[in-house]
Amino acid sequence: MHETTGAKAFRVITLTLLSIFTIVPIYVMVISGMKPLADVQGAFSWWPSALTLQPYVDMWKTVPLANYFVNSVIVSTIATVLSLIIAIFASYAISRYKFRGRSVFSTTVLSTQMLPGVLFLLPLFLIFVNINTNFGIQLVGTRLGLIITYLTFSLPFSIWMLAGYFDGIPRELDEAAKVDGCGPMRALLTVILPAARPGLIAVAIYSFMTSWGEVLFASVMTTDANRTLAVGLQLYSTQTNVYWNQIMAASVVVSVPIVIGFLLLQRNFVAGLTAGAVK
Repeated sequence: MHETTGAKAFRVITLTLLSIFTIVPIYVMVISGMKPLADVQGAFSWWPSALTLQPYVDMWKTVPLANYFVNSVIVSTIATVLSLIIAIFASYAISRYKFRGRSVFSTTVLSTQMLPGVLFLLPLFLIFVNINTNFGIQLVGTRLGLIITYLTFSLPFSIWMLAGYFDGIPRELDEAAKVDGCGPMRALLTVILPAARPGLIAVAIYSFMTSWGEVLFASVMTTDANRTLAVGLQLYSTQTNVYWNQIMAASVVVSVPIVIGFLLLQRNFVAGLTAGAVK
């Protein structure tokens, strides 16, 4: 279909505006992280009077950013792996088997996404406190408690998304695997999961991003020893000063893992991996 001149102009203008809207904040963040503190605190300028990488050195000393980085990596990675494993089995059961309460379970899982996360803050905190009181398992102020908290966010969406993705995989693949002597578990691991790789990667990235950038629950559920990056960035603001250049530099560093992940895995988001799998 031939694109008209007006449609082409509209597309170019729209993409240009969206690019500016995206690039300008990133530019300000990067360039502010390379300014002396006096420049950042003064009148805004699009180019610093003197470029310096000192904020990238000082940001590790002002707050224990390396410890927070390790905490974020551990919590986000474990939460992502657990979310992916649980979601695979739950969504596969929803997609391939009929059982009593299947519709109710699916609806309940999806309906939890309609509620704001702040509603779960106090209930989760009280549950964790009661678990510690009755069973002696410390969850508040630990990485384990934060991992469980993040699972409550990522699992509903992960299950719902993977169930829909599994529904799109032809059931003939399961039948062909059974003919070859595969049981349900082996068919899932050797046939269904390779075909669902784009969906698995999308769910993994969503779960990791949910854990990596979360602030509210991390600020309540952690202590100084296991604080995450998203909360640690607040410590650059003290009673006497706000180190804006170091905040911007740290924000760039925090964004690097997510950016690298997208660059490496973006090609796997293309759907239709199973096209032509069944002849």
